[in-house]
Amino acid sequence: MHVSLMVDVAERRWTAEEVRALPEDPRHRYEVVDGVLIVSASPNALHQAAVGDLFLALHSYARPARLGAVMTSPADIELDVATLLQPDLFVTALFDGRRPRRWSEVQLRLAIEVLSPSTARYDRGRKRHKYVAQEIELWLVDLDARVIECWRPGETAPEICDERLEWRPSGAVAPFVLDVPAFFTEVLGEP
Repeated sequence: MHVSLMVDVAERRWTAEEVRALPEDPRHRYEVVDGVLIVSASPNALHQAAVGDLFLALHSYARPARLGAVMTSPADIELDVATLLQPDLFVTALFDGRRPRRWSEVQLRLAIEVLSPSTARYDRGRKRHKYVAQEIELWLVDLDARVIECWRPGETAPEICDERLEWRPSGAVAPFVLDVPAFFTEVLGEP
């Protein structure tokens, strides 16, 4: 089960530094968006299968072309003093020609959130608004609807990808292409 809890803004405003100082808890993920603390339980197996399959596909695309490093959470991606995010999967620019060694070196090129019933509200709401405001491309992977919502910088609505997803980061010679139905068939373990 994937459970999230949001602490009311009026109750307490959190900072990224305070969230980083919380004791380590392998069963929960802590994020803060504009001072609002979001606590999520560990993801389920299908969620992790989606993250793993996308990691492999993106890594195979980005690494040979040196388009960035593909990484997964847990991570401490601080967008501002009141926002610390843990994207399920992300692509960061290389730092001095290498993978980042510290979270402070991460420059998000792409963030990916795999939706679950308990986190979809935050992923589509507060977190999406934060990524979009920072001009970071965001993919919301909906396992139930079998679509990927692609929120691209400068756009006011997502591209709903149910057949083919294309991503062309700056510096890319060829786009990353994902066969969306094949991806969901593989993740969901269908014949």
